Order: sequence, then C-alpha cells, then structure tokens
Amino acid sequence: MPNIKKIAEMAGVSISTVSRVLNNHPYVNEQKRKEILSIIEKLNYSQNSNAVHLVRGKTNVIGVVLPFVNHQYYSAIIEGISRMAAKHHYNIMLCQTGYSPEKEIEVLDMLKMKKLDGVIICSTINGWQELEKYVKFGPIVTCEDTVSSYMSSVYIDHYKTFALGMEYLIEHGHRRIGYCVGRKNSINSLNRKQAYLDALSSIQVMPKEEWGFVDCFTVEDGTRVVQSLLQMKERPTALLVSCNHIAAGIVKAAPKSGLSIPGDLTIIGCDDQQIAEILEITTIAHSSVDVGADAFTLLHDHITKKNKETKKIELFPKLTERLTT
Repeated sequence: MPNIKKIAEMAGVSISTVSRVLNNHPYVNEQKRKEILSIIEKLNYSQNSNAVHLVRGKTNVIGVVLPFVNHQYYSAIIEGISRMAAKHHYNIMLCQTGYSPEKEIEVLDMLKMKKLDGVIICSTINGWQELEKYVKFGPIVTCEDTVSSYMSSVYIDHYKTFALGMEYLIEHGHRRIGYCVGRKNSINSLNRKQAYLDALSSIQVMPKEEWGFVDCFTVEDGTRVVQSLLQMKERPTALLVSCNHIAAGIVKAAPKSGLSIPGDLTIIGCDDQQIAEILEITTIAHSSVDVGADAFTLLHDHITKKNKETKKIELFPKLTERLTT
C-alpha cells in the first residue's frame, strides 16, 4: 500500500514536502505541488488520507450546524437539506452545538481544514464578524437573516411574522397580549419582541414585563407558561408563541388548570409543524423544509461556482385560523 515515503521517492522530494502538500501548506512550488498531487491520485493514496479531496478540490460533504437535533423546527430544515443533498450526491454532517459558541467554531475550523465543502448554519451563535473570518475557506449559508455581505441566507422575517400575529390579535379586540420566545437575546427573538412592542405602541398600550416568556422551546415549557399565568393577578387574554410545540403545551395544560381556549386565552403559534394542525392551533406558518432546500441550493451554487454572488432569499409566512382564536 502506498505511503508518504513512496510518494516522496516518486516525486524526488522530501517526506516533509509531501506532508506540506497533503496539509495544503502554502510554501510549496506550484509546479512541484501539481506533480505530487498527480502521483497521489495515480497511487489512489486517498484511501488512507484526504489526498483525493485535495486533488479534486472537494469532499462532497457539507456541515449543518444546529443547536438541537431533536427539535421539530430544525428537523424540518434538515429534511429539506437532505432531499437536495441526495439529488446532488452530497453527504451531510450534522453538528449539534447546544448553543455553544465554541462548538460552532469547531465546525468552521473543519471548513478551514478542507474537511467540508461548505457549511449551513441553522441558528447562529457567534457574531457576524467572527463568522465572516471563515468565508475565505469556503461558502457559509445561514437559515436566518444576516447583516453580512459575505454570506448568503434563506430566512423568515420574524419581525413580520410577529407583526402579522399582533395585527390579527389587535383587530380582534385584544389589548392584554403576551408572547413566548426562545433565547432572550437571539436575533430572531429580539426581532419578534420588537414587533410586539411596536404593535402595542401603535395602540398606546404599555406592555407588562411578566407577560413576556423567554427560554421557551418545548411542550413542557408551554406547561410552565400556564403555571405562571395562574399566579398572575391580571393575565393576558392572548399569547403570541414562537413555536407550535410551546403552543401545544399551553393548549393541553390550560383546560386542566381551568382556563378555556380561546375563551380565557387566545393562542397563535408560529412555524409549520403538524402538531398545530392536529390540535387545531391558529398558526402563522412557513415552510421550514423549503428553508433547508433553498439553503442547500444556495450553498451548492457557491461550491460549484455557479453563482458567486451573495444572495438573500426571504420566505413569507401565512396566517391560518383554527380553534384557538
């Protein structure tokens, strides 16, 4: 079986020179680099190294960075990515971060080391300036709006989503309105909250801090919200909820606590998960599968140089009335 020593002998160079080529080190004569890569390909040395990836210039693997694998919103995005990846004979590497900035950087370092052809980030953790440092090593596409001019994105405008929900609730007479979001300081949560505040301001209503619920992600969090509502002297008459799994938890827990829906509490959820249809939850929906599919298409276009320009694709939501309003 060929090894680095054999490659060095055939190329008439030192083992360290071959090692520099294998590690994509810049300080190698370009003509000599081509000769070494040609020998590597001829010997099929890639069976025991990344050599063929260097020869071909790609791995046919992309990294997908997401906070949680077992979250329905991200699962739908993965479904869209997977469908398109299969069509283009690409493999995907799922990288769960748990919202750890260090783990996100670890994946980007894999892009830097040429172990990935590109990266899709479902929910960013590090700042845009930090992420932009890695664009020179390969394309990065995000599944949320970005202020960066170096990264393409496919996104839902969550300000518009919450604005649509607030408009509906206000038109139906609600003034005591609360909200549920995920991470308190994430870009999406901040945009949702701003839409909420702007809508209340437009009707001269001061928001109550205790009507805003954060760190909500699961059905169990919905149950927690209901328990908090029961402790309040003055409760909101409506809740705008960022995820249908949270909304489902509220819908299931409220009647057990003596709260009728929508009599005592109107609920509007957001996303396209089937649980909303099953439980007849009024929803502002968008296609998470389309987010994933479009994100992969953008990334693949950048990888293949079909489209080098940074591009933003906005997908628009639609409100569907059901039994919780």
